[in-house]
Amino acid sequence: MKISEIVELPIGIAIRWADGEEGLISFQKLRDACPCANCSGESDLFGNKTFGLPMLKTETTYQLQSFHWVGQYAIQFAWADKHDAGIYTLKLLKQLSREEE
Repeated sequence: MKISEIVELPIGIAIRWADGEEGLISFQKLRDACPCANCSGESDLFGNKTFGLPMLKTETTYQLQSFHWVGQYAIQFAWADKHDAGIYTLKLLKQLSREEE
């Protein structure tokens, strides 16, 4: 799974996949799906899931500041409220872009 092009738009990110599929993910959907341990939780050895402190949603929560590649398998997004811990795998991004349709 590879991305041919990723473009930041006023409402979200548009992705063109190497297989020709295209998708759009709104900033709200992208941020609300943050896969970091604080936002999505993390499991201990017994399968108990714990979450960090809830993050207060403000006007900067859904404002994308930047993004960069993590190897060849993921993208890390940095938000205006300084949250940047989530590493979004290409598999997750493809899933999110399909859900937006």
